[in-house]
Amino acid sequence: MRKTKPPRERAARALCTSRGLPENTKFEGRPMWESLLLEVDIVLKAALTPEEWARIRGEDESHD
Repeated sequence: MRKTKPPRERAARALCTSRGLPENTKFEGRPMWESLLLEVDIVLKAALTPEEWARIRGEDESHD
């Protein structure tokens, strides 16, 4: 059974898709979607409460 990807990863992959970029193509040695995490974080921090943001970050770290 596949694990659900963390919210930040899902959001970054969605940005790739919306921009017509391949999610897993290597960009600067990492998957393309990882290059969009800064933008994802900016939006999530603005949209979520500090508690929700901390929970999202915690979910992300538990998938590492």
